[in-house]
Amino acid sequence: MKKRFGNLSEETFPLRLSPFAFRFRRRARIIALSLWLVVVIFFVACEREKREFRQAPPSVRVNVIAQSDLQPGSVTPPPPTSNPDEENAVAVNEGKRLFDWYNCTGCHAHGGGAIGPPLMDEKWIYGSDPAQVFSTIVEGRPNGMPSFRQKIPDAQVWELVAYVR
Repeated sequence: MKKRFGNLSEETFPLRLSPFAFRFRRRARIIALSLWLVVVIFFVACEREKREFRQAPPSVRVNVIAQSDLQPGSVTPPPPTSNPDEENAVAVNEGKRLFDWYNCTGCHAHGGGAIGPPLMDEKWIYGSDPAQVFSTIVEGRPNGMPSFRQKIPDAQVWELVAYVR
């Protein structure tokens, strides 16, 4: 007695599919579907960091300290008081590189403090606010901290502040 599979008979389709083959196909489909679902969830869950381009730094820095109330042109806006790079992982990593490059490690070690004060604790003599740290780097402080005005661009100072904080 010949069994028929639709238009096919055992003569044209001699292999019989065992129950194991059906189970294997079913498991393969479940595994493929699960893998596809994991990949979709992975790509949906990933959030890309959004970065904006910076404006080119000015070739000559404007002195922030006003000598007189009379100035040509419009009023100069004050420097930003919040760190634009505070939540930016790339800026923090760049700040770490600059910390070594500008030899901040010579005085502050890697946060532990060698000659200069440590940067890892909560004791900040001149304030721990990002604007205060920016001011400390740019203007310097008496008894040791040199001024880096016109030596480090503002964008790099903010990256250093992001790393130190």
